[in-house]
This record gives sequence, structure tokens and C-alpha cells, in this order.
Amino acid sequence: MTAKSISEKLRQIVTERAKGCCEYCLSQETYSTQRLSVEHIIPIWKNGETTVDNLALACQGCNNYKHTKTQAIDPITSQVTDLYHPRQQQWKEHFTWNDDYSEIIGLTPTGRVTVELLKLNRQGVVNLRRILYTTGNHPPL
Repeated sequence: MTAKSISEKLRQIVTERAKGCCEYCLSQETYSTQRLSVEHIIPIWKNGETTVDNLALACQGCNNYKHTKTQAIDPITSQVTDLYHPRQQQWKEHFTWNDDYSEIIGLTPTGRVTVELLKLNRQGVVNLRRILYTTGNHPPL
């Protein structure tokens, strides 16, 4: 199956569950220049299925950097570590915000590898977070 096989109804379920935010960097679709993607957490080629339990809402940046990856090397422990899995893990257990809510900090090996690999603190995203914070629209959750 390909991403084209994701029905509009399934897309709606995933979007509503994610409250319209990228499930990795928490970018809000409302303020995005592009529609967020529904991505396979475990890629199809790794036997991932097109089911609500294996789908996540992702911004284009996170989706592109993640692509089909599910693991990366933790910059502190140098161990191969699984990326954050939005269906099986809680965001707040693996990530937190810096003092001005502009950057995401990985709290665990999973959090660190996800921040690094998906580049959750891309400059454009950080800039948008700063602006949205001043208007009371960030953080979203």
C-alpha cells in the first residue's frame, strides 16, 4: 500500500486525534503553509500497516527527515535507539520545552534521537514558535 491508499476518513481520524498538530514537533496545521501528512510510523516495507495504530500526523519537515527510519544513534550513549512512536509513547515522557518554549529538548534516548534525526528545532519552526508564543498560540498542547 502507498500513502494514496489512506482514505479521507482515516486522514480525518488521525488529524483529529493529533488535534491538528505534527505529532513529532507539534507544529500546528493551522499555521502551516502546507497540509500535514499522514505517515506510517512503521514503514510499509518493514511490515507496517495502514491502520490508525500505525499512522501519525506529521509536518512535511518531520515526515521528510524521518522518511522510513525507525531508529538512530543516541548522541549521548552512542546506542542504537528507537525513534519516538506516537501511538505507543507519550510526548511529555520523552520531550520538554526550553525556557521560552521555542526549542524541544529530548529527555530520554528516544527523545534525543528523535530531536536529532527529525531536526525538531529547524530554524523556521523555532522562529514560528517564538511568534506564536507571543500571541498565546504556542505551545499547542
